[in-house]
Amino acid sequence: MRDRADFARKGISRGRALVSLQYADGIVFASENPSAALHKVSEIYDRIAFAAVGRYNEFENLRIAGVRLADMRGYAYDRRDVTGRGLANAYAQTLGTIFSSGGEKPYEVELFVGEIGDTAESDQLYRLTYDGQVVDEHGFAAIGGAAESVGGYLKERYTEGASLEEAIKLAVAALGHTDTDDREIAAKDLEVAVLDRTRTQPRKFRRIRPATLVEILGSATVGAAAQTDSSEPPAAEPAPEEPAEKPAEKPAEKPTEEKGADDVPLAPPADDDGEPPIAPPLD
Repeated sequence: MRDRADFARKGISRGRALVSLQYADGIVFASENPSAALHKVSEIYDRIAFAAVGRYNEFENLRIAGVRLADMRGYAYDRRDVTGRGLANAYAQTLGTIFSSGGEKPYEVELFVGEIGDTAESDQLYRLTYDGQVVDEHGFAAIGGAAESVGGYLKERYTEGASLEEAIKLAVAALGHTDTDDREIAAKDLEVAVLDRTRTQPRKFRRIRPATLVEILGSATVGAAAQTDSSEPPAAEPAPEEPAEKPAEKPAEKPTEEKGADDVPLAPPADDDGEPPIAPPLD
């Protein structure tokens, strides 16, 4: 059993971290995910979301099973009978059975199951490990490779009742935090989704698009590539200064054999902003 646990932990540690935060109007999930098609965060039911790290094929099978279970329960009984606690228990039983059986390898996954209620006090967030353990989290939680470092960063800076913008900024900053140095994550490499209780639709899950993330995070997290991609041409080397008005009795020199045409300046000297001076209007 110890070997199976070490095997599962090593597989999970190779993945990127995923963060979940409770804010004033719901729960936000954020992770570094460059892929636009393979999602780590998805919707399970009206008020329930699913987030995972590890092997994609394994937690995708768990997600599909959770969607089917929720749909069948909601159809057979009532939509209010589908709860995050019930889904978390079902996932725990599945992961525990797979981990303890000797016929197949343990799943290399860690999961979040989040559900929002009518108030912030009724929100629920469950973290499930590879061996089927269930932990009821409050406020914030992190799973994945750098979960300890990210969790420590959140513990020092998390505040209850924050706005959505503040929660997203804190989550992205935590994902970029390391023990040695902090790094900036480009908005296009982030996957952010929320359970928002303020939505008028019954389905409370929505994704935050990269364009919206850029507005929320600002230019600081867009990445170093945006700083180097500038539409302005590089500033030219300063040319030797010339007098503002040339004496009339001294005509301009023409290129000769001793002084070739290549030595004549091709453009007027550049200003400080890299653009040539504007000529005065003609009389």
